[in-house]
Amino acid sequence: MAGMLANTLYAEVRLPALISSNMVLQQQSNAHLWGWANPTDKVYVTTSWNNRKDSAIASRDAKWSIAIPTPVAGGPYTITIQAGNTIELQNIMIGEVWVCSGQSNMEMSASWGPDALPEINAELPTAANSKIRFFQSPRATAAYPQDNITGSWKECDEATLKNFSATGYFFGKMLHQKLNVPVGLINVSWGGTSADVWTPAELVQNNPDLDAANKRLQQHPWWPVTPGACYNAMIAPLLQMDIAGVIWYQGEGNVDARGDYHQLFATMINSWRRAWNKQFPFYYVQIAPFNYGGKEAAALLREQQAATLSLPGVGMVVTTDLVDTVTDIHPKQKRAVGNRLAALALTEVYHQQAGNCYSPVFSKAAVVKDKLMVYFSHAENGLVIKGGAAKECYIAGADRRFVRATVKAEDDHLIVSAPGVPHPVAFRFGFSNAAVGNIFNAEGLPVVPFRTDNWNNAITE
Repeated sequence: MAGMLANTLYAEVRLPALISSNMVLQQQSNAHLWGWANPTDKVYVTTSWNNRKDSAIASRDAKWSIAIPTPVAGGPYTITIQAGNTIELQNIMIGEVWVCSGQSNMEMSASWGPDALPEINAELPTAANSKIRFFQSPRATAAYPQDNITGSWKECDEATLKNFSATGYFFGKMLHQKLNVPVGLINVSWGGTSADVWTPAELVQNNPDLDAANKRLQQHPWWPVTPGACYNAMIAPLLQMDIAGVIWYQGEGNVDARGDYHQLFATMINSWRRAWNKQFPFYYVQIAPFNYGGKEAAALLREQQAATLSLPGVGMVVTTDLVDTVTDIHPKQKRAVGNRLAALALTEVYHQQAGNCYSPVFSKAAVVKDKLMVYFSHAENGLVIKGGAAKECYIAGADRRFVRATVKAEDDHLIVSAPGVPHPVAFRFGFSNAAVGNIFNAEGLPVVPFRTDNWNNAITE
C-alpha cells in the first residue's frame, strides 16, 4: 500500500515556470515543452492549433521534453498536457520571443518612481496589449546550473508594465507594431552586475586574463561578482525555450576591469549561443556618457564594446545623444534605446525596411598635408555636425599631445586639423568618460566614439 501511495504521489506531470498559461512560443519552430513526471510515464501533449497529440517518455531522472512544431504567428491557443494528471495551458500565443538581460539600465522600470522614466510613465495608461507578454524573473544566483526559474507569463497592461524593463518594452512594442505578431519578452537582469556573473564560471576561472580581471572588480553588498552566479540561476533555466534573440544593456559593471571586456563579452555571447545551440542575433547597448572615476575608464570600456562588433550576428546601439545629464548613470531616454535595438532586429532578422539602423563607425584615416581625412562606414548619405562646431574632437602629432581639432564634415568623412599640429598622426572623438559628441550620419544616428591611436596617454585638456 505504501509503495502504491508513493507511486501515486509522484506520478503527476509538472511544468517549469516558463511553460505556463499566457506564454508566447516562437513561431515556425520546433518549440520545446518540458517538465517532470514519474520515470517511464508517457506524457501526452495536445496543441489546439492543429489538434495534434504527441507524446514523450519521462526519463529515469523524471524529466521529459518534446519538440512541438509551431505555426505562423497567431493565437490564443491551448495546450493540454496529460500523464497521471491533466494540465491545460490557456491563452497561448505564437510569435517572437526575445530575452532581455543586463544590469540596471535594462532593469529600469516605472517602479523606479515618477521622475526616473517619464516616457514609460506616460505609456502606462494606454499600455494594455494582449499580444505583448512579459516573463519577469526576480534576481537570483546559484552555484550550479538550475532547471527552473521563478516567474510567470503576464499580458502587458498598466500593472504588469510598471515592473517590467522599459527598454525591453519599447523594443517589443516596436516589433509588434511593425511585424503585427505577438511578442514575448523574458527579462532576466540585475542592476550593478558585471558580465562575469552572466558567463559560465569555468570559462572565466579557467582563463587567466578573465580570472584576474574578475578579481579586480569592486565588491558591493548589492550584487554578486562570482562568475556564473546569475548564469546558473537566471540563464540556464531558459535554455530549452526557443528564442528569436537577445537584447543586452550592460557594461557599467565592468568599467573597473575594462581591458579584458571584449574577450569576456565575446566569451559570454558565444557561450550562450552554444548552450542554446543556436546562432541567434545578439544586440547590445554601448554605455552612455557618465562621470566615472578616471578620465578614460568608460571610453576604454566602450572601445571594448565596439570591438565586439567583430562577432557575427551582433549589433550595437550608441547612446551618446540620449543623456540629459552626465551625473546620472541611468539615462531617462529608454524609448529611443528600445527603438534602435528594434530597428537592428527589424533590418537583420525580419528583413523589414527600417532605414539605416547603424551608427557611423571609423574605418580609416589618411594624412593630406596638414590635415587628417577620417572616413566612416554607415555614412553613405553624409555626416552632419549638429549645433555648430564639432565637440569632443582632438588631434595630435608625433608628440602625442592632443589639442582641440577643427572639424569639417564632407560626404562620408571628416576633415580634421589644428593650427599647432602641422603633421597630424592621431585623432580621437568622444574618447572620455562623459563625452557627448555632436556628429551624426544623415539618418540621425551618432558616430561611435573612437580613437585612431593605441597610446596609453589620456587627453589632458
